[in-house]
Amino acid sequence: MRTTSRLRQALINLVLTASSLLVLVPFYWMIITSLKSSAEVEQVPPTLIPSEWRFHNYMDAVVQAPLLTYLLNNLLVGVAVVAVNAVISILAAFAFARLRFRGKNALFFIVLATMMIPQEMLIITNFQTIAHWGWMNTWQALIVPYWVNPFNIYLLRQNFLQVPDELYQAAKVDGLSNFGFLSRVMLPLSRSAVTSTLIFSMILIWQSYAWPNLVTTKDSLRLVSNGLQNAYTSSVGTVAYELQMSAATMVTLPLVIMFLLLRKQIFTGMIHGGIKG
Repeated sequence: MRTTSRLRQALINLVLTASSLLVLVPFYWMIITSLKSSAEVEQVPPTLIPSEWRFHNYMDAVVQAPLLTYLLNNLLVGVAVVAVNAVISILAAFAFARLRFRGKNALFFIVLATMMIPQEMLIITNFQTIAHWGWMNTWQALIVPYWVNPFNIYLLRQNFLQVPDELYQAAKVDGLSNFGFLSRVMLPLSRSAVTSTLIFSMILIWQSYAWPNLVTTKDSLRLVSNGLQNAYTSSVGTVAYELQMSAATMVTLPLVIMFLLLRKQIFTGMIHGGIKG
């Protein structure tokens, strides 16, 4: 039995190691491409290690394209989305978890149903709405559509259900309002879940491509996801892939650092959200 258990564990470790390597391959290729010359990038067969380490590609990527502007746009849009989305998600989740009102279950089912609809099916309708309101090439076109996130509402609602009913009843006996209970009891106990929703919202903005590319044509309003698409393309159509990968590395690095620093909160929030429902 002990030998079988060891073999099973070794097989699991092998599968996990292979999966991790497969996930890391694109990141490795992005980094080594960012350190190559343009001639070496086009070389066939490709080299696995740069023959010349060109670290100045990163400075060239910043100089030759408004990368800092794109990053600032991402930060502004991300903060605006995260702030409003957090308020909406927390209040909606609290209502679904604790308050009693007619049609609550049906309304929550509708919220869950929207998670099953591919965003590609809604993009045309949303674009028509934005165009009708005259919001093309505006900040609100980049921000408002992301204010409501059904997954964040679901995750927080599941975490709020973990708080014992006795605490809620005791708070009501002590004369604490619903908002007071939410701010003084619910949020401190669900800190990990709230942190997770904030991170998910920021990641969603950071990697959004189709929608920002559709509602903005001004370069000053572009995000990194769609701004880098043509930032390093010459007038004759050639692409400086080494600079593009340098910019992509600099854009990806903040997300990786944020995940490494906050991975405990993310995992805790996800685990608690799946216990009760």
